[in-house]
Formats: sequence, structure tokens, C-alpha cells
Amino acid sequence: METQRPESAQPVSETHGRPNMSLGLRAAMRAVLGFVVYGALFFGTAGTFDYWEAWVFLGALFIPAIGALIYLVRADPELLERRMRMREERARQKVIMMMFTATWLLVFALPGLDRRFGWSAVPTWLVIFSDGVVLASYVFVMRVVLENRYASRTIGVEEGQQLVTTGLYALVRHPMYLAILPLILCAPLALGSWWAMVPALPTPLFLVMRILDEEEALREGLPGYVDYMQETRSRLIPGVW
Repeated sequence: METQRPESAQPVSETHGRPNMSLGLRAAMRAVLGFVVYGALFFGTAGTFDYWEAWVFLGALFIPAIGALIYLVRADPELLERRMRMREERARQKVIMMMFTATWLLVFALPGLDRRFGWSAVPTWLVIFSDGVVLASYVFVMRVVLENRYASRTIGVEEGQQLVTTGLYALVRHPMYLAILPLILCAPLALGSWWAMVPALPTPLFLVMRILDEEEALREGLPGYVDYMQETRSRLIPGVW
């Protein structure tokens, strides 16, 4: 969400001078669970662990995620707590995220089947390039998160939030979605599958639906957002939309 760190905000929540280890443990367990689920999906559908594209993709996705987790546990556990929220309160967002999740599972299931039956022959250079895009997208996501410490995974406005209009937010109103867009579109190629691009290509439409509903919530609950919409015209892609 578009907010800014108050000057008086304390970046580290500590108990007896130590970072919040309970939060860190929960975040670490969620990361491990994500790795296991993704791995089971990739290698289970492929029927083999001899699937180097999946190993490289998992590394590009989870190695920076672990680094970000360690940093946030120590520097800003409140931000990490927000990033761990998954339950949407708005009915439309629940439907949008259900559709997105179902589509994304298909995007991640097809590459393994593609590997098993040899449907695609994505050039190695394109696989590596796509992994680089995935990694760059994650770095971009973290840049947005550090610029806006209320950048939650769920839609809502918290008490005391302040509008961010500088940096990336001066270019587009939703830089987080701009950051993950290349990841969405390059993930199938990073996993070595042309066929997985078929369900992946429509997924940006879910981002559009999410943005339109999110802006309704921000107009109603975040002071100054209506004026900000007039100043920063682009929602997702500078100069396009």
C-alpha cells in the first residue's frame, strides 16, 4: 500500500535487545514450505530431479528471498509482518487472488510436464536470460518494499499511513506490480517451457483487476490519494496505463 515511514517509526522490534526471533522463525518456515511446494510441483510433474532449469529458477527465486528475510528480521520486523499477511478482507480481492492462484499453479505445473514429454526446446541462453529477469524483478520488488514500508501483500489502509509520492511512486502509482510483471512473464521460459506461456500471458489482466479495486480502497481510505492520482497518471506502466 502507498505509505511512508513516519520519522518516529522504530525499524527494529526487539525483546531484550534481540530481533523478533519468533517472527523470523515463522518467516523461515514459510520460505522452506514454499521451496518444498514449488520443488514438488516442478520435479513431481517432471518425474525427475534431473531438471536443471527448475533448480536454477528456485535459486533465482529463493536465494534473494532468504537474504531479504534475514535483513527484514533485523532491520524492520513490522514490514516483514505486513509482507507475511495473506488473508484478503475485500470480497473482490479474494476472487481475483483465487483466479490468479489457480492460473499460476497451471503455469508452474506445465513446465514439468513439458520437461517429461519433451514438448519444448527453449534455448539455454534464453533460459539463463529469463532467470536473470526473475532475479532482477525480485531486487526491484525489494526496492519498492524498502521505499514503502506499508507495502503489504493484502489490500487495505492502516491507521497512520502516509502517502508516498516520491521515487518510484512518482513514475507509477503501483510500482510493486510493475516489479513482478517481468517475473510473471519470464517464469515459464526460465523453466524451459514455451507451452507454459499460454496460461502466463493473460495473468497481467489479474494485476489490472487488482489495481482497479485497490485504487477504490485507497481513494476511500488514504488521505491525499485522489490528488496523487491526478499528479501521477500512470498506474502500472509509465506513459501507457
